[in-house]
Amino acid sequence: MGQIPSEPRAPDGQLQAVLFDMDGLLVDSEPLWFEVEHSVMSRLGGEWTEDDQRALVGGSLHRSVSYLLSRAATPASHDEVADWLVGGMAELLAEREVAVMPGAIDLLDEVRAAGIPRVLVTSSERVIMDAVLASLARHGITFTDTVCGADVARPKPHPEPYLQATALIGADARASVALEDSPNGVAAALAAGCVTVAVPGVATVEPRPGLTIVGSLADVSLDLLDALVARAAMANAGETSG
Repeated sequence: MGQIPSEPRAPDGQLQAVLFDMDGLLVDSEPLWFEVEHSVMSRLGGEWTEDDQRALVGGSLHRSVSYLLSRAATPASHDEVADWLVGGMAELLAEREVAVMPGAIDLLDEVRAAGIPRVLVTSSERVIMDAVLASLARHGITFTDTVCGADVARPKPHPEPYLQATALIGADARASVALEDSPNGVAAALAAGCVTVAVPGVATVEPRPGLTIVGSLADVSLDLLDALVARAAMANAGETSG
């Protein structure tokens, strides 16, 4: 992990960093999560539906475990269910090559070629993040730094993951773009002050002030990210002068 500097760079209307969610945004891992969650709920004697999965997209492990236990018919401890979820997902990732989402490789290559820091910001546990990173590395995808569920005290939708990500690389959140696919992730990024782009997947993302919604990462380019940051800087300057 990088060192947290004492002062972030001042906002100047220039893109300083791009922050990427992982599950459902960079990789098509939500079908694997559904498979694991369904299996765990079967062990707990309950039913699992797509609506249940949508309720958990972008959330923390603690929240997922609590939700599963609230619907369980068979008693189990919080730690047991957490181990079943994380262990099951790690096994699937080891067995299968997780698909990279359309446009992800091209965008990451463009950001890297421009010399702009890129941080992976995920609610997943480290063992899952590391498995996905290993898969992405086979496509030549690397990151300047990472933030996972174990790195923060308050996960998404709290802004802490994104505030930590920008602090790690000395970037100003207002000059950083966060790319997300879930309502929880969008809420975290906006609360941190990031310029936020949503690429909705399993869960619906409702329009909000300051949020740009696109259909795919293939619709996102470095020029678009530059323009969004410049527009946000102008809006912030107008609010300050007003």
